[in-house]
Amino acid sequence: MAKPAFRHTRKEILGLSVPLFATVGFDGVSMRDIAAAVGVTPAALYHHFSDKEQLYLDAVGHAFEEKVGPLKSLLEGGEKPWDRLEAFVALFTRMLAREKDFRRLMQWVLLDSNEQRMQSLVDCVFRDLFTALRNLAGELAPSHDAHLLAVSTIGLVIYPFETQSVRRFLPGYQRQHEDPEAIARHIVGLLRNGLGGTIEEKS
Repeated sequence: MAKPAFRHTRKEILGLSVPLFATVGFDGVSMRDIAAAVGVTPAALYHHFSDKEQLYLDAVGHAFEEKVGPLKSLLEGGEKPWDRLEAFVALFTRMLAREKDFRRLMQWVLLDSNEQRMQSLVDCVFRDLFTALRNLAGELAPSHDAHLLAVSTIGLVIYPFETQSVRRFLPGYQRQHEDPEAIARHIVGLLRNGLGGTIEEKS
């Protein structure tokens, strides 16, 4: 009996699945929905992926794969620590501004309450990049908590985009606040001024 023909390669299916997960998250789409959107039968989809969990994990990994490498290279480069941080923030900000699906997918990932799935994503996708950022944070401010500093840096970059639909109605909003270069300069300036000052412990 001849094997069925598959219209798309595994990589193509992943690329076509990313916008679906980015729009409605893991729980908002079924394998049948994905098969219909991709243009294959459910059987063909299961030929490449054992279940929706595997497809989702692989789709997130696919979406982040080409972005993690350049970001990690900037963090681990030979430049001065502040120059590396500035380059990282600038590139990360441009990515979020330019790629809506990537930005939305990241939001869904952060909202995921499934601990096992989150652990898999951390191990397979995020751990190396976060470790590189944490190591740089330790170079920049040895007296600070490197883990929290890395988390705060990521938060400073992501939050302006997560609140984009609301910010424009808040007092003081200007169109220049949408400029990724302006956002990056603000974040780096905030970190430089905050970390460069003396922190006095209050009793």
